[in-house]
Formats: sequence, structure tokens, C-alpha cells
Amino acid sequence: MPHTTPQKVVLHGHELSYADRGEGPVVLFIHGILGSQQQWSHLVDRMDDDHRVVLPDLFGHGESAKPMGDYSLSSHAATMRDLLDHLGVDRVTLVGHSLGGGIAMQFFYLFPERVERLVLVSSGGLGREVNVALRAATLPGAAQVLSVAASAPVLSPIEALGKAASKAGWRPGADIRAIWRGFSSLGDRESRRAFLATTRAVIDIGGQSISAHDHLEGSLPIPTLIVWGSKDHMIPAAHARSVEESLPDCQVEIFDGAGHFPHLDDPDRFARILREFIASDA
Repeated sequence: MPHTTPQKVVLHGHELSYADRGEGPVVLFIHGILGSQQQWSHLVDRMDDDHRVVLPDLFGHGESAKPMGDYSLSSHAATMRDLLDHLGVDRVTLVGHSLGGGIAMQFFYLFPERVERLVLVSSGGLGREVNVALRAATLPGAAQVLSVAASAPVLSPIEALGKAASKAGWRPGADIRAIWRGFSSLGDRESRRAFLATTRAVIDIGGQSISAHDHLEGSLPIPTLIVWGSKDHMIPAAHARSVEESLPDCQVEIFDGAGHFPHLDDPDRFARILREFIASDA
């Protein structure tokens, strides 16, 4: 992360890694499954001149601890609250991607007085549909399959092939780069265990098992921004439209041609929209 050294704090007996940079209104970025604070690092220089940017690694991800225990949305939300308490921050704009969107919504339901604005990026919790690869992680035997698929003998040849293709001119898209980085982080048993526990807390074999729609009837009492990629193959962009119907006052931005990581596909546009949204009177 440019110019930013991650810090660590012990919460509930386990180390949580986070970056904290800039001054001004606080924006808390929450990544998704297999993600880390690094997925937001490109936004730091675009935001920290007049915002305080906080980027944690969720427990079970990145440089944070990967303990056995509760990986539910409520548990992650409570950890985010504890991190803000540690930093002396009362209120934030929450930006959540994928699983992080579900955590952001759960945070708002549990601690509404601490949220100024809500930004959901390709968010979980807004419909049943989700990619089959994540549904497969809920099947019996997934741990054994994953231990082989994410092992060095399997990953190393694929990585070598990718490097050779890059030298020949191939440029992987944002989704491929982000997903590969996340999948290649599953080489150790603790990371795989945390990944499976996190996935199974929100997904079953039929799709997403937790829905926020019961809480979305009418309107949310805070400004809400929805950002999605039109070619998201992980969680379909139709979920954004369903939220738009439930919350007619929310702002919806569809990034044409982007996948599951619109903030990586077009970071300049994402930062501009986010800054305008935070500064608006909505």
C-alpha cells in the first residue's frame, strides 16, 4: 500500500491488521471474501487529502489472525465497531464490497448511530444468486478438495503459465487478478478453515442464505449508494436493480463492462463518485 504501513491491534485476544491514513471525515472500507485491505490501496491517494481512510483486514483474511470461531456477519460487524472504538472514531461512511457489503449493512442494523452513509459495492445479501464456485465451498469434502487445489504443486504451474502469457502480451482483467490473489492466499490450513467458515456463514448450496431485503422496504434513514459492474459473474448486477426498486431514494451506479470489482476496473470513476456522494446533501 503506497506510503502506508499497516498497523495491528489486539481485539478479543487476536491481532487485527489495518491501515489508517489521512484526516477528515472517516471512511471505513470493508473487503470481501478472500480479499484484504490491499484491494482498496489504490484509492488511498485519491481520498486521503481530505478524508481519513481506514482499511482493515477482516479476521480470517490478509495479515489479520485466522482463529477458530464465529465468522458471521454480526461477528465481523462487532469487530469493526471495536476497531473504531480503538481509533476513537464515532461515525463513518461505510464502504463494503461483496461480503463486506453484507457486513456494512449488518453494522448499520446493529449500530445505526455510528453510520453517516452507506456504500454497497457488488454487495452480498441482496439476492439468492451467487457464483457456483462459492456454493461448492459449502459441500462436504470441500476442505479436502481445497487443500489440493490451493497447494503449491497445483498453483505454481498455473502462476508460471500466467507469467509466460503476460510476457506474450496477455493482460488479465481486474477480476482475474483479484480472484487469483485471493485464491493463492489459501495455501495454509488456517486460511482455508477461515475461508470455509466465512463462506458457510452466508452461503449454502442453493446460494446466498442471508437476505437484507426484509430491512430494505421503503427507505433507509441514511444516504445509500449502490455500485455494481454490469458483467459481474460472481453476484449478478440484477441485485442492484432490485435494491433500486426497494429503495427509490438510493443512488445506483452501474459500471458498464466491469466485473465483480468495479472499484478496481475504474478506480478514478469510483473515487470521483464516492467523493461526490460523501460531499452531497442527500
